[in-house]
Amino acid sequence: MTGSTTKTGLAGIATSQATFAIVAMDQRNTLKRMYHAVGIADPSDEELVQIKADTVQALRGSASGYLLDPTFGTPALRLLPAEGPPYGVLVAAEPSERGTINGEPRGHRDPALNARWVKDQGGDAVKFYVQLRADRKPGPDGIDTTAEVLQVVREVIADCREAGIPSVIENLIFPLAGEDAPTPAQRADRIIEAALLLDELKPDLIKLEFPGDAASCKRLADSLTVPWAVLSAGVAFDEFAAALRISCDDGGTSGFIAGRSIWKDAVGMSRPERQAFLADEGRRRLDNLVQVIDGRARPYTEVTAR
Repeated sequence: MTGSTTKTGLAGIATSQATFAIVAMDQRNTLKRMYHAVGIADPSDEELVQIKADTVQALRGSASGYLLDPTFGTPALRLLPAEGPPYGVLVAAEPSERGTINGEPRGHRDPALNARWVKDQGGDAVKFYVQLRADRKPGPDGIDTTAEVLQVVREVIADCREAGIPSVIENLIFPLAGEDAPTPAQRADRIIEAALLLDELKPDLIKLEFPGDAASCKRLADSLTVPWAVLSAGVAFDEFAAALRISCDDGGTSGFIAGRSIWKDAVGMSRPERQAFLADEGRRRLDNLVQVIDGRARPYTEVTAR
């Protein structure tokens, strides 16, 4: 695939300092909703491919890798010139529809969307998204969604190991049916407790939400045995930059996998305007995040050696 690195393992998506400066553009329905929000009711598939191609091209040389979906993202790479700095490619391998129970998400894996499928697309790593709550108990129907998700993750990790490609597991917490909004302390507990369950399965990298403060980050640093990267969750750029700094200084994070905080303002622009924005403001934002992790993020090699 154009631009892909020749390195193997996590090195294929990492910086020369063994940290992660990854731009996430794996959104599909979320991206369509972003277009809807700026008054474009029905963006064409061509437009959704093109904005991803423009983002990758504009940020080449600053990003260590790109997280892309197979619907619009990996096809975008075919539009790019072969010349230019190399980059790693993570491919989102979770099904677009996973099902729910009482409004709560369930775990599901499509065996066809496996590590070999990712490698065939030129991917350097598998990214698999789940929603896990460690404290979710089986309901009256007996369904244990926590166990369900963990089994799916086990299968993903085993498949990646067999194919010789890294597994990157992303988790987002969620409210249980009828549950009130969490306090900051409850939210931190839920992020950390879920991370610990995933850590036991030994994926190559975990992609996590910022747990909220330095003390919570330190709990992660003291507990995890695999490297983690912090996600941006669509927050404003300055807010994410501050969270990233805390994640490095107190949480031992190995970098970031961030998307919308870098490029979301480009949605709805004309293509020339978008290209100019991404090459200027988009690159400035990404370079600022790279400066935050430079010499501060924990190299993943230090974590995996434990």
